Formats: sequence, structure tokens, C-alpha cells
Amino acid sequence: MKTILEILHEKKTLIADGAMGSLLMAKGMKPGDCPELLNLEKPDIPKQVAAEYFEAGAQIIQTNTFGGSSIKLGEFGVADKTEKINFEAARILKSVVGDNAYVSGSVGPTGKMLEPFGESTESEMLESFEPQINGLVKGGADLICIETMSDLAEAICAIKAVKSVDAKIPIAATMTFNKMGDDYFTMMGLSIEAAVKGLSDAGADIIGSNCGNGIDNMVEIAKIIIKFTGKPILIQSNAGLPEVVEGKLHYPESPQYFAERAVKMFDLGVSIVGGCCGTSPEYIAAIKKLLNN
Repeated sequence: MKTILEILHEKKTLIADGAMGSLLMAKGMKPGDCPELLNLEKPDIPKQVAAEYFEAGAQIIQTNTFGGSSIKLGEFGVADKTEKINFEAARILKSVVGDNAYVSGSVGPTGKMLEPFGESTESEMLESFEPQINGLVKGGADLICIETMSDLAEAICAIKAVKSVDAKIPIAATMTFNKMGDDYFTMMGLSIEAAVKGLSDAGADIIGSNCGNGIDNMVEIAKIIIKFTGKPILIQSNAGLPEVVEGKLHYPESPQYFAERAVKMFDLGVSIVGGCCGTSPEYIAAIKKLLNN
């Protein structure tokens, strides 16, 4: 099996998976539970989620480790299990897909702010990310995806942590942008151009955006990212902005609507397209069906 970077350098496109949390909830995780602990206590649940995305056509499937840093796991009193949780998360997915899809080690924000905006130091961030990444690599992850970042400094800390653990494993890094006027910025006020440059300079191999937007805005974001990098681009969009309908959270974009615009992004030159909040295996299957046609 070729590495993901070999595939992308051949200008081939890949379909990523979609939302994780909503599927975990549908399969029994309760509000307030630590999602990452399922990897140890109820591994069949993340295994089922992975299998559903794989069967739908996802070629990149993320581990259930978005909050798998030791800082984040410390909120549930299990920081000492960081490496084991992440190891099992990657191992579970590898047992599902083997060499037929890529296992992406998900690394989300710690929830802490770096100095001078917060109290965390770079060394504390590195110490939080390193055991997470070590577990993912040992468990068989094919790449590490640093995702949903709004602070470039934290994203760079995560990239440094990956390189300290394994200098060769491919790194994807995505940030979340919000539309302000005619432009897009992170919640920290960082422009797309500055984010792309910062992530690229830090050593990310794949650059992109996820979460925070419906797919029409993500098409716009993709067009801007393309202007500032020749590296492969990853986009994972929400299924629109959530609305409360009859007391439940509802995402307005249908799988067909989503898939049509996902294929448009491939046409623009985006390398990897998948889903984020509000999406499901049905959305991934819709993308695959359009591509096959």
C-alpha cells in the first residue's frame, strides 16, 4: 500500500469520513461521557463507526481521539492512560480497514490557551500531545491529523510534537475559519493566508479546514487556500449550520446537496474531502456515488 503522500502526489483524490461524536451517541455513549474512554471500555462502538464509514466508501478514517491529549483526558481523571487510549484507538481502526484505507490519528485542541493569552506554556502543550501521538503511531496510524484548531501557536506545538515522536509520519493540519465581512478568520483573528503559511512553515504536509461552516462557505475557503499553497488540501465541512428543530439539533444540508459541492471541491483541486458535524456514512456514500458516476 502506497503512503498517503505518494497517492496525493500522483494527483489522486481521497474521500475522508464524517462526524464521530453523533455516531458514538447513537450507539450508546451518554452526554458527559469521555468519548476516548470507549476505546478501552467499549471498543465495539468506535469499531462499528469505523466499519460504517469504511463500507460507505471512506478511504481515510479518523481515530476516536479528538480529545485524546493528556490535558483533555485529565479533565476525566485518566491522563495516565493517554498513550494506551490512543494506541487502542488506532489499533481498533487498523483491525477494521487493514491496508484498504488510511487510519488518521485525530488530534484536537487541548482547550487551554498558550501564553500570553492563557496560562499554558509550550513545554506543557508538547508534554500533553507527545504521549497521544506516541500511542497513535504505535497503534498503526498512517498519518496524524491536527484538526479544528483556532490558535496557530497550538497547532504548531502539535506539529512539533508529531515530529519529535516520528519525523517521517505524514501530518495534516486543519483550522476552523469564520466569515467576518468578506473574509475568513479564525476566532483568534488569523487570516487564511497567515494560517496556511504558518502551518506550512511548521512542516504540515497536508493543509486545510474543517468544522464551523456549511459546505458552500467551505468551497470559498478552499479557493482561498489553493491560492497560498501547492500542498495537498483537506476539507471536512459541517452539513450546514445547526438549527434547533423540535428541541433537537438539525443540520440542514442533505447528503445529495453536500456531495454535489464536495465533488466541486475535487474539481477545484482539493485533494481530500470529507465531513464534519452533522454528517454521517450516508454523506460519504453520496460523495462516492457521484464520483463513481
